[in-house]
Amino acid sequence: MNSNNLLRLAIALLMFGQIAQTLYSPALADIGQAFRVTPAAAAQLLSVYFLAFAAGVVVWGRACDHIGRRPSMLGGLALYALATVMALSVSTFSSLLVAQALAAFGAAVGSVVTQTLLRDRFNGPDLARVFSVVGMALAISPALGLFVGANLVSGFGYRGVLVCLLTLALILFGWSAWSLPETRSANVSTPPLFGTLRQMLQDLAIWRAALLVAVFNIALFSYYSLGPFEFQRLGLGPELFGYSGVVLALGSGLGAGLNKHLLKRGVKGTQLIVIAAIAALLGALGVQGLRESVWFIAPMLLVVLAFGMAIPNILGSALTGYGDRLGTAGALFGLMYYLLIGAGLMLAAWSQALGWTLLICAVLAVFLSGCRRRTA
Repeated sequence: MNSNNLLRLAIALLMFGQIAQTLYSPALADIGQAFRVTPAAAAQLLSVYFLAFAAGVVVWGRACDHIGRRPSMLGGLALYALATVMALSVSTFSSLLVAQALAAFGAAVGSVVTQTLLRDRFNGPDLARVFSVVGMALAISPALGLFVGANLVSGFGYRGVLVCLLTLALILFGWSAWSLPETRSANVSTPPLFGTLRQMLQDLAIWRAALLVAVFNIALFSYYSLGPFEFQRLGLGPELFGYSGVVLALGSGLGAGLNKHLLKRGVKGTQLIVIAAIAALLGALGVQGLRESVWFIAPMLLVVLAFGMAIPNILGSALTGYGDRLGTAGALFGLMYYLLIGAGLMLAAWSQALGWTLLICAVLAVFLSGCRRRTA
């Protein structure tokens, strides 16, 4: 499989994880009504997703060092499909949470194993460019999921979302079974899990990177978990919330494209992360100031633009010191930031305060990006 075809499949697998998260977002209100739970309880579906995703990242990352990249990918996608079938048949909200957790555990394979594949095949400047292209797809995929999810919910309810996700999982399983190569070197021994964990826990640069990934993701996904209820509070329907995804796609695509352009012009990744953090802060201030109007979507563009700029640069440079243990290090790094994301989204769901959530995340991003740049 040549590099271009591998990159296409990798982008599809990485997009799947985010689309799976955001397709659920427009369905939260419908799920709340169907299972007779409060908005805060329904919003916990995304929090459960991230926490289970974190556990899956460790297991699949470790598995891809033990048994290889290809069998790990196929196993995770198969588990996701089975869990989605389970979600279609449940009758209680607690059972839906269990199915969501299993699905998220399986979906994690698309993140950690795909990133490991890319780090196997590319390195140095080539890896930075690959992650900038991946960043464009990752920036657009949440908005795509939001738009498609809103239309599915309008026509078929939350079950329409589940059927769509099952179809996507089966397509990716077939594509991967047909063409995904094994990129793990036969001569690489499996590194010790706890030794790698101890090394990473003592690495301040890893902690800063994990926290940065977390705060940018919490800022983005708090909109997808709290947005449906903000629109409901303003007397607006789920269709308009879905169409807001199209607007946000412009900002996320612009951020990723700007990131790629500036990297080519020689601007350093650490500088781009600082710029992204400042943009997120300005956007958060705007959202908080306009929260009584649907125009809060306009400053939200700056938040998604910041995500598109920052995430590729953070992920592309986070594990440069762990080249001999990419699967295990990637799994533990993913565990760190997904646990942080899950905890942050739980707090956001509890607070039901989108503006304040964005402000706290943006302030932390400014502080952490400044520390990261001084260290670099």
